[in-house]
Amino acid sequence: MKVLVSDNISSKGVEILRKAGLDVDVKTGLKPEELKSIIGEYHALIVRSATKATADIIDAAKNLKVIGRAGSGLDNVDKAAASKSGIVVMNTPGGNTITTAEHTIAMIFAVARKIPQANASMTEGKWEKKKFMGAELFNKTLGVIGLGNIGGEVAKRAQGLGMNVIAYDPFLSEEKAKQMGIKKMEVAELIKEADFITTHTPLTAETKNLINAQTLKTMKNGVFIINCARGGIINEKDLFDALESGKVAGAALDVFEKEPPENNPLVGHEKVICTPHLGASTQEAQENVAIAVAEQIVDYLVHGTIRNAVNFPSIPADQVAVLQPYINLAEKIGSFASQIFEGGITEVTIEYRGDASELKSSPVTIAALKGLLTPILEETVNFVNAPFIAKERGIEVKETKSMDAGDYQSIIVMRVKSPKKELSVSGTLFSKKDPRIVKIDDFTVEIVPEGSMLFMYNNDKPGVIGNIGTLMGKNNINIARMHFGREAAGGRAISVVNIDSPVSDKTLNEIKNLPNILDVKVINL
Repeated sequence: MKVLVSDNISSKGVEILRKAGLDVDVKTGLKPEELKSIIGEYHALIVRSATKATADIIDAAKNLKVIGRAGSGLDNVDKAAASKSGIVVMNTPGGNTITTAEHTIAMIFAVARKIPQANASMTEGKWEKKKFMGAELFNKTLGVIGLGNIGGEVAKRAQGLGMNVIAYDPFLSEEKAKQMGIKKMEVAELIKEADFITTHTPLTAETKNLINAQTLKTMKNGVFIINCARGGIINEKDLFDALESGKVAGAALDVFEKEPPENNPLVGHEKVICTPHLGASTQEAQENVAIAVAEQIVDYLVHGTIRNAVNFPSIPADQVAVLQPYINLAEKIGSFASQIFEGGITEVTIEYRGDASELKSSPVTIAALKGLLTPILEETVNFVNAPFIAKERGIEVKETKSMDAGDYQSIIVMRVKSPKKELSVSGTLFSKKDPRIVKIDDFTVEIVPEGSMLFMYNNDKPGVIGNIGTLMGKNNINIARMHFGREAAGGRAISVVNIDSPVSDKTLNEIKNLPNILDVKVINL
């Protein structure tokens, strides 16, 4: 079988592929049209971040069985198109965890002690000792937003430096936080208490512009801000204004909204330290991910074993046809529930009813957990590690089975609990393969779980639907589908609108201000 390595990876990874008897071509720097013209010859494609495995490329990849990413991020791979074509997408989660955590700690030291600025001054022959007065880390409070693999390692190292660590992570239980010696709190509380704030979340609708003019105002005077996660989590213009006013004492940025940044006033600012997305850039990390992805490709192509797949669980070939539709449904239910639920999750129950109760449920439950965890933890979650991640965060997972499916032949119910609230989302299959969400708590609906949608709680009053439609038209946003459910006439209701284009923050605020709209969220499936 033939493997194409289209981005630079360690030669140790290429050596593993060839020793396994695979025919390997290393062709880096290919233009999209060049890649498209040759991809049909290959059974596996290995990329880093440069190659864009778009739907157009995937459509031309008639023999492709697997795409392997030497790293964790998969922004450059169209996972939906790959799944539709039956192509397994793998990444190497954890391969850059330590190196990114170390880079974050280095950035914290550097911004606190103004090391790059002092070095630049020295190279100019100056001795400006008073100008570069720094700040100690000892006994200061570090706020970690996102306590996943990388955030957790940063927290450990900060504790070793004598810092007090507080954290926000919606999937972190109070018990687990106590075991780690970390005080868990909501974002709004964290940013008020922290002397240093570091972000370790994916870029989602919920985290985009998480640090902005409004949140910056509530922070301590002289706060330090560090971002080695994703550009866009911090509103760069608002950060610049806060630096100019003196509200923020310093910032250390490894990522930017646009990379490489062009005419960005933060680059070169006297209070800002910038690095060109170096979080995973160590020799050790690059070797680790190259070896890992090569071994995973060999396992799949030679031995038929799937590891670290983000779009496919490890199940026997003879069960794929039966289980795959339920796996898809469960992942959709989990992702939907995650994006509308607020609070730290402590318990998840998956109920299999009717025909679903006769399934081999383990891979379906894993799919539901993967869907639940992915919107917050993004590419670090796959079909292998989802149960372990849930356990690490103190989430208890249960399964129940019953032949009673009510009005349906088969149904899956996910119940998500926190100490203060509970949410249930139910789904079924139409025509044995098409997923539908049919109930949210006590609201009966019929939602096609795909693409972008607006999820709204509203009062069941005349004019709500018309106002939503008018506002969408005014903003040139096409509505693909609309779904509604209500508890009782004139009571509380939900509205779900599938849309064909993204909703801006401005439009989202306009929707929130419509009469009888109680809450609105953007859901991406």
